[in-house]
Amino acid sequence: MPKMKTHRGAAKRFKKTASGKLKRGKAFRRHILTKKDAKTKMQLRKSGVVSEGDARRIAQLLPYL
Repeated sequence: MPKMKTHRGAAKRFKKTASGKLKRGKAFRRHILTKKDAKTKMQLRKSGVVSEGDARRIAQLLPYL
């Protein structure tokens, strides 16, 4: 069986934590930031964790992660 290819777009967006969960960046941080308050923007800086249902789908895109 041939080697599977890693989905390069997904590989740039997700990292695996030590416990095996997938980290992701938060959305809504690119533009139109003037109407968002400082607290919201600070919370968007932190990384989030991918939900279990999405993590199974992403695991297929990243076979060697």
